[in-house]
Amino acid sequence: MTTAQAKVLNAEAFVQVCKQERASAIVRTDSQESARKAMDAAVRGGFRIIEFTLSVPGAMELIREFSRRPNLIVGAGTVLTVEQVDEVLAAGATYIVSPVVDEAVIQRAKYHGVASMPGASTPTEMLLAYRAGAPLQKLFPEQGPGPAWVKQTLGPLPFLNIVPTSGVTEANAAAYLKAGAAAVGFVNSLFVPEDIKAGAFDAIENRARAMLAAVRAV
Repeated sequence: MTTAQAKVLNAEAFVQVCKQERASAIVRTDSQESARKAMDAAVRGGFRIIEFTLSVPGAMELIREFSRRPNLIVGAGTVLTVEQVDEVLAAGATYIVSPVVDEAVIQRAKYHGVASMPGASTPTEMLLAYRAGAPLQKLFPEQGPGPAWVKQTLGPLPFLNIVPTSGVTEANAAAYLKAGAAAVGFVNSLFVPEDIKAGAFDAIENRARAMLAAVRAV
């Protein structure tokens, strides 16, 4: 997939790509340069759907930089306002992620024709997000025995596209997908803070390869 193709992905197309790739890399750190190097490592390890949270210093510049690269789909996380929706899309983001269900943010993403993925921790919140126009629902924060939670929630609500993030590891990613998750997101389990601090980016690249191997084995 080329950069040009990635940039014109509408919400429905992004959901399909997300279900094909099955995993995204989500970086949250306190240094722009560390975030760049860490995400470079994840990309070398095979990730094609990546996300920079707006809590990262210079996140907008990183979104702009990585969105110019071929074969990458870049998202923006911790999007909390309609103004931020406009800003990250102007910078080149393809999809919007939030830690909470905010109908104004969901509607703004829908207005632009892009996918939003609000964070929800109960079936009620996920249904509200879906009805507000969010085609994906991020399971956040982690819910105890996560894969079982996903399976139980999808029983009566099979139309949801649940994407667990916090608490997803190489060891449990396959279980989430087998339970019916549309995809998973790797955060600190991929971008181990101690590795970032030590500049151990090769370790992040190797971990990325192992995580994607676990996902693709499902």
